[in-house]
Amino acid sequence: MSNSAAFSRNDLAQARRWVIKIGSALLTNDGRGLNLNGMQSWVDQIAALIQAGHEVVLVSSGSVAEGMVRLGWTSRPDEIHKLQAAAAVGQMGLVQAYESQFARHQRRTAQILLTHDDLSDRKRYLNARSTLRTLLDMGVVPIINENDTVVTDEICFGDNDTLGALVANLVEADVLVILTDQDGLYTADPRSNPDAEIIHAGRASDPQYMAMAGGGGALGRGGMVTKIRAGTLAARSGAHTLIAGGRIENVITRLRDGELIGTLLLADAAPVAARKQWIAGHLQTQGELVLDAGAIKALREGGRSLLPIGVVAAKGRFERGDVVACVDESGKVVAKGLVNYRHEQAQKILRTPSSGLEAALGTVSEPEMIHRDNLVVL
Repeated sequence: MSNSAAFSRNDLAQARRWVIKIGSALLTNDGRGLNLNGMQSWVDQIAALIQAGHEVVLVSSGSVAEGMVRLGWTSRPDEIHKLQAAAAVGQMGLVQAYESQFARHQRRTAQILLTHDDLSDRKRYLNARSTLRTLLDMGVVPIINENDTVVTDEICFGDNDTLGALVANLVEADVLVILTDQDGLYTADPRSNPDAEIIHAGRASDPQYMAMAGGGGALGRGGMVTKIRAGTLAARSGAHTLIAGGRIENVITRLRDGELIGTLLLADAAPVAARKQWIAGHLQTQGELVLDAGAIKALREGGRSLLPIGVVAAKGRFERGDVVACVDESGKVVAKGLVNYRHEQAQKILRTPSSGLEAALGTVSEPEMIHRDNLVVL
């Protein structure tokens, strides 16, 4: 994907990986129960995206709101244990509905529940990333929600807009789509200001948008403020964000076709470039991998992943997901990256071909010591 200087809505048709977040108000008919007609339409459009060659990760709100309906509650409780109970009840109906809708298109789905801890811990971050990449490679649709049944105030995301942005970072998405009950970002609150105008495009990093955003609704924990924050967060990993009305007919299909609906918040860099800037910016590394001349040539000239067979030594104590330096045999740093194996495992697979990893370790996490998407050549 291109950066914001060259990117336009017409480029959305070429966006390979999409994260689509659907909010509580849409999914539950503003708290009246699951919006099955709406879910059918969104699933039909997502299935069409996948059929056209795109990869889609769905981030779904709605478990707490659906649980409230099933339990007969008319207002969202403040007590964390009641919210957790509502989420546990509501998640059953939510997942069942998605599974049946995608089954009409012969698509398998996978439920993934995450907490902030899962994405702040490097090892769990890489584990989640590997699982999601595997599911996408298999053509399965991951359906992600916050793990409301176990969260506490300290670890909860606070809103699924933020979760959507973090997932966009996790899977290196090209586009984050946030479907909401508003048609996009306006210059003022359109519910109280008839002169408010929709903003069709802008930079996610533009600070003026926060001042234009309004408050959240009764069911969700978000609002336009969290959507702007999500756009800013997604942009840091290179994903462009679209905020659009989920009730607009065929909204996902029309966004993909480049139609001028909703608000497009542009990132300043492409996903891989942004990710590699983040890796390169790590001044402190947790260890070193010494590479032979063939591995260095493959990294510099071929843009390849770093395989264990090209690593002649591993120094320091590092864990899976740590940033390590890749050096030549004279000690000069040639690259940095997120390592797939902890130091004890790395020692066991030095100079080992990919076919020998299982024999050396008893299991295979990844065939690469460092995947090319997590590697920046200096």
